[in-house]
Amino acid sequence: MEARMKNPAMVLDAVPSIQEMNKAIYSGGVPPTILELVHLRASQINGCAACVDSGTKGARRAGESEERLFAVSVWRDSPLFTDAERAALALAESATRLADTPDAVPDQVWETAAEHFDERGLASLVLMIALTNFYNRLNVTTKQVPGAWG
Repeated sequence: MEARMKNPAMVLDAVPSIQEMNKAIYSGGVPPTILELVHLRASQINGCAACVDSGTKGARRAGESEERLFAVSVWRDSPLFTDAERAALALAESATRLADTPDAVPDQVWETAAEHFDERGLASLVLMIALTNFYNRLNVTTKQVPGAWG
């Protein structure tokens, strides 16, 4: 596999801005493992091989087990995830699949997430989901190679 082009964020020197966004996301009080699970799940949905690769590596660095990483795609049927993790994963799925239903992020999904995360935590999750979808679109469009840059 070969990338169509260098990552657009690198071409236009947007990496520092993206890194600032990442810093903000990780300052919201959400455990890094949850943020990594959210990133991984959104990337799985979008079929972004580069982000699934980097997301898996990031989750391992944050302390995730192989067993839980293998179960992320079936989190609803797995006993391995806490209620807070389930709420974050449900939010990630809804916010990633915006065009799949008329009520893309149902009140129930939001309210369940709000039971587990305060406003800063919700902001962190929403920004992580949005940034992951941004990454996914860059990487899938330009066919970035998994593992080539991190």
